[in-house]
Amino acid sequence: MTPEKVAFWMLSEAEKHGCIYQDDVVDYLVKSNATTLLRENSEGNLVLGLATLNAFKKITETTVVWVKPDRYWRFRVAEDEPGREARG
Repeated sequence: MTPEKVAFWMLSEAEKHGCIYQDDVVDYLVKSNATTLLRENSEGNLVLGLATLNAFKKITETTVVWVKPDRYWRFRVAEDEPGREARG
């Protein structure tokens, strides 16, 4: 599995459900035996690796935002401020 394939899967899931949670992507990668696409953060949790994040950003840079407090991506709305992060 490549970062690009994961990125397109993430986009597909976001289109189906309106958003995609980081935990769901991590679970998908663990179940798919693709843990090389993950990394451990400073708190000891598995999160997406940079290659996967960069691949997803490349295909969604202007259309998707990251909601940091809840750790998920959703489609941009008119009320969102410029940039990749959204408030909720």
